[in-house]
Amino acid sequence: MLKLENISYSVAGRPLITGASAMIPDGHKVGLVGRNGTGKTTLFRLIRGELALEGGEISLPSRARIGGVDQEVPGNEVSLLDTVLAADTERADLLARSERETDGETIAEIQTRLADIDAWSAEARAASILKGLGFTDEEQAMPCSAFSGGWRMRVALAAVLFAAPDLLLLDEPTNYLDLEGALWLESYLARYPHTVLVISHDRGLLNRAVGAILHLEDRNLQLYQGGYDRFAATRAARVAAAEAEAKKQDARRAHLQSYVDRFRYKADKARQAQARIKALEKMQPITRPQEAALRRFSFPAPEALSPPILRLESAAVGYDGTPVLRRLNLRIDQDDRIALLGRNGEGKSTLSKLLADKLQVMEGQRTAASKLRVGYFAQHQVDELRLEETPIDHIRRLRGDEGQAKLRARLGGFGIGAEQADTPVGQLSGGQKARLSLMLATLDAPHMLILDEPTNHLDIESREALVEALTDYTGAIILVSHDMHLLSLVADRLWLVKDGTVTPYDGDLDSYRRMLLDQKPEPARDADAPKAPPKPKRAPRDQILTLRAEVRKCEERVEKLHDMRDRIAGKLADPTMYDDARAGDMEAWQRKYAEVMDGLDRAETLWMAALERLEAAES
Repeated sequence: MLKLENISYSVAGRPLITGASAMIPDGHKVGLVGRNGTGKTTLFRLIRGELALEGGEISLPSRARIGGVDQEVPGNEVSLLDTVLAADTERADLLARSERETDGETIAEIQTRLADIDAWSAEARAASILKGLGFTDEEQAMPCSAFSGGWRMRVALAAVLFAAPDLLLLDEPTNYLDLEGALWLESYLARYPHTVLVISHDRGLLNRAVGAILHLEDRNLQLYQGGYDRFAATRAARVAAAEAEAKKQDARRAHLQSYVDRFRYKADKARQAQARIKALEKMQPITRPQEAALRRFSFPAPEALSPPILRLESAAVGYDGTPVLRRLNLRIDQDDRIALLGRNGEGKSTLSKLLADKLQVMEGQRTAASKLRVGYFAQHQVDELRLEETPIDHIRRLRGDEGQAKLRARLGGFGIGAEQADTPVGQLSGGQKARLSLMLATLDAPHMLILDEPTNHLDIESREALVEALTDYTGAIILVSHDMHLLSLVADRLWLVKDGTVTPYDGDLDSYRRMLLDQKPEPARDADAPKAPPKPKRAPRDQILTLRAEVRKCEERVEKLHDMRDRIAGKLADPTMYDDARAGDMEAWQRKYAEVMDGLDRAETLWMAALERLEAAES
């Protein structure tokens, strides 16, 4: 059992954690969440004993092993498989002793212990973990030096999973994984036999792999049972209740203060005024839960282009004369939201580069609209920022003709405030660097935005803000991400990159997830087997575009009616509305409320009908 009892810690004199307590029973899986900068990683370092507490105590069973992911696996000549096997230090030590030992009784004890820890199946277990994280059998035999830093981080993750510590500490483990690896990790953690504490901003992992959420906020810790969605609902209710109580107290305080200000110097009212002053002094302020700072994204809107904005016809693309993808016949319109699915190494990044015109076709044609502008964001671009320069330096280099105020306004549109704008990039957080890279990628108001893992380093509030911005964005979106929540809210079309080509994926994200977790290969088609019945023809593209526009109009109408309903409900919630003198006003507002609710019912019916027509046309 992990016990945190009244712990405190400060950084440079600034309290980060103050009097926090929590208890995590053995075998429980817990997600540690909180805004960037609240001290989650610091808490991990305190648990591991790398930092000294200023107060309180952290306790674990005396022989409990704590494990976490190393910053990076060295680039040596040891194979990936042997690197992972070496992480089980007891097994490695026993095997080394068994080769040196000459005493028969000692050898028997060693062999018994090796059997107890299932040492002889270790290689198969290590290979299974590496495969789940995306390494083929051939790659597992290759040296670590053959892989880049991101891939070595996967090896480090595989090593700690294989070592199976009693307390597993994982800090954003999906940042270096693709969708397939992230889904595998979710499943693995759900079955992990010991205690897990994981820092993550991945809602899918926090909903499916953990059974509780530990929230670090206002320098304190609070444990919530259930996954992230349940935590969010519970906390939202708590925030609303605290806000309501705080507003009541503010109103009461203002009323008392008003009386004091009016009568404290009048002799006949002085006693009452003094009583109210004492009441004010005794009032304990109600703490409003710390809310996320504004974490907006504001993508500039491009002008409309005639469809299609991009078409690939019998195209092939690859490197050094060797094709990676062939037979590409794809069309992209400006209102498309497309998610690229496929295992690592199948060619998602290659396709993204072709669409962004960073790779040329080897055969076939790539036809783009004459005025097409493409914004491209990839994980590595965050690493290509100039660490010694500030965000304002980066944007000034591209927009030197714009004034200082406009440049800062552009940065502000991506949540980069005045202080961060003048801070060297090397001192910014990962999330702030990602925001800067996204801002630079969209600076020219692209008609098509290609995003390769855009949510890495972004906290959950920022991810939600990104979803809102992408929903409002009027250009095409090509999205590669391990964040199932983001994909499900943004993408309305799925392309599967597999077997050297790209085809529409007929299922949804849930069916794709089930397919990956089942790990069942698709049956080979027998040439003599009866052919499947032909699929019904899709509706013409223009008809689908018209239906999509109709759905958007219906949705906007429903949103406007929702806003009207909320405003009228606010009027009706005003206690003064029920004074006898305002009976006529109350009746008028009640009539308006009934009319809006009737209109909302009809609008939602029309919206659902439009959605059904669109789904029928697209299927």
